[in-house]
Amino acid sequence: MDYRIEHDSMGEVLVPCDKYWGAQTQRSLENFKIGTEKMPTEIISALAILKRACAQANRALKPEKMTEEKLNAIEAACREIVDGKLNGHFPLAVWQTGSGTQTNMNLNEVVANRGNEILGKKLLHPNDDINMSQSSNDTFPTAMHISAVLSIKGKLLPAVRTLVNTLKRLEKENEGIVKSGRTHLQDATPISFSQEISGWRSSLEKDAYMIELSLTPLSGLAIGATAVGTGLNAPCGFDSLVCESISKTTGVEFRAEENKFHALSSKGELVNAHGALKALACDLMKIANDIRWLSSGPRCGLGEITIPENEPGSSIMPGKVNPTQCEAVTMVCVQVMANDSAVSMCASQGNFQLNVFMPVCINSFLQSVRLLADACISFEKNCVCGIKANREKMHANLHNSLMLATALNPYIGYENAAKVVHLAHKKGGSLKSACIELRFLTEEEFDKYFQPEKMI
Repeated sequence: MDYRIEHDSMGEVLVPCDKYWGAQTQRSLENFKIGTEKMPTEIISALAILKRACAQANRALKPEKMTEEKLNAIEAACREIVDGKLNGHFPLAVWQTGSGTQTNMNLNEVVANRGNEILGKKLLHPNDDINMSQSSNDTFPTAMHISAVLSIKGKLLPAVRTLVNTLKRLEKENEGIVKSGRTHLQDATPISFSQEISGWRSSLEKDAYMIELSLTPLSGLAIGATAVGTGLNAPCGFDSLVCESISKTTGVEFRAEENKFHALSSKGELVNAHGALKALACDLMKIANDIRWLSSGPRCGLGEITIPENEPGSSIMPGKVNPTQCEAVTMVCVQVMANDSAVSMCASQGNFQLNVFMPVCINSFLQSVRLLADACISFEKNCVCGIKANREKMHANLHNSLMLATALNPYIGYENAAKVVHLAHKKGGSLKSACIELRFLTEEEFDKYFQPEKMI
């Protein structure tokens, strides 16, 4: 491999000739050989969007320093980054400086070197031009919020809505099917299958609503704070111009955070938003577990629904098929819940004017968004869309349930109804035969009052 010499304030460093990064990126690459987790591509893209917006703002406010020629080169390089054309030039680990400084410099160096290549001359400097009016302390938290908002709006919410729409279809298709309800994993009073599905659907709708609400606080950006929140070296109005440019580029409204000292040291907005992600994970866990319980069997389980059979389920038991999509979803939910602890711990560690747990915070956050979005898509496509009611099993379970005796309460009283249940359970007989044996109702009276399909 051929190398070139790059330098920073600490001296010279050898950098691979085929890479656009510079000395500071190379130092980080060599000093932080920890794990396999690389800085998320969502952060890289968000930083490129930000660098372009900052260059545009600097062109308006510092035209003597940010010339049209420089701006054009920066914009071109940033477009390539957003388009994924330079993905191989961002190699840094999540486990680096807690401010994200090295990733910010990675962007600065790549944009400068690629921009200079486009220009055909060395005109752009990573710090003086690409990082003009900025600090890693405000660019990285800004990129965190941009990436969080864009990934939620672009990936997660559409995936949840697709799943919700499929559940709406299933609700309609299964109207009129009455089955046994269950509480405490025990038989309960009847419910319609469409009502059960509506519970799943409504939970996801409310989760999506809570996630959407969390986007408003997240749309406030730290840019303009520079090092400690005072805005040193950033011209007046810089933050607003940057936010206007980002909003125009992304089609999503962002605004400058009013209190920059808060913006640098607090991660409360991310905690709030991830709490909504965790709520979605909790409901997905419940729904996936319901579906795998209801489809358990095929002969020794509940067997009230069937789900698509996607692959063999056992290496030793022929013909076995498992609820694999449900299992994948529940594992994703566990990871999201674990990520919530990580995000919360990270946010609690702001010291004075800066939080230095930002890379792991946003890595955990974006992983949750990515996993939830992918899980919703896979779950809908490979499981939920193919759910079918086993009407015969639902009918049999419903009419075998002793909890239907609840319908008798108004006519024979709670205690007498309990006696009917205990006798029927002890003898293995029906509620009707037990009620008649105990002389609480005649056969005609029982048939008049006992109508499970009307108990929903």
